[in-house]
Amino acid sequence: MLNSSVNTNVGAMVALQNLNKTNSELQTTQNRINTGLKVSSAKDDGATFAIAQSQRASVASLDAVKDSLSRATSSVDVAMSAGESISDMLTQMKEKALAASDTSLDTTSRTALNTDFQALRDQITKTVQNATFNGINLLDGSLPGLEALASADGISRMTVATQKLSLSGGVVMLSTASGFTSATSASLLLTSIDDSINNVSASLAQMGTSSKALEAHETFIGKLQDSITAGIGNLVDADLAKESAKLQSLQTKQQLGIQALSIANQAPQLVLSLFK
Repeated sequence: MLNSSVNTNVGAMVALQNLNKTNSELQTTQNRINTGLKVSSAKDDGATFAIAQSQRASVASLDAVKDSLSRATSSVDVAMSAGESISDMLTQMKEKALAASDTSLDTTSRTALNTDFQALRDQITKTVQNATFNGINLLDGSLPGLEALASADGISRMTVATQKLSLSGGVVMLSTASGFTSATSASLLLTSIDDSINNVSASLAQMGTSSKALEAHETFIGKLQDSITAGIGNLVDADLAKESAKLQSLQTKQQLGIQALSIANQAPQLVLSLFK
């Protein structure tokens, strides 16, 4: 049998407890709808939040990896462009030397060809000096190699070998004083020029392979980021359709709870009827 009391209203306490619980669930649901996340802080789910934060750090680190790979790719591309120009200049130099090796050529014409030859020779040096991107030159021998980040932990690296295309650098066999004054000296240069052309072509092939590898790894890193981001979403993203339906249910429960509390609060007034 329930006691009639104006000091303790058990019904109101129970109704208030239920209403508070409904309000708490309603606030949680509203937060999920507002943020789009079912786990937006460690308070929601500590373990899941910790995993998600770790993966977010990995995604952010992979941005640095992509930037490093992009810089390396650009450096290699600049070097390749300069290398192709040097190859073209060597081809023109061969044409000049071959023409000058003709014994029937007069001295004036050979001198003009030598002037063009030397201008092309000097242009190779200028091209090598200007083949710089972000302070990195892969053709002048100033670097032993170029390293780019390949993993989020910074342990794995991708290395690009440098190609010294300077005059007398081992790839280009011509020296800074190369030239000709006679048909014989011009003829002797042809072998060095042919070797230089072949060496430069081999260097370009190596740089092309490195550039392709960098681009392929950058593409992979982008896909890896997308996969990790999708995984984070699976952990923390809210199902908004489900939350929307739950919101309607909780709003109804809230209204009923308010009405139940109102009814329970009226119970002590019934005691007055006992004294009439």
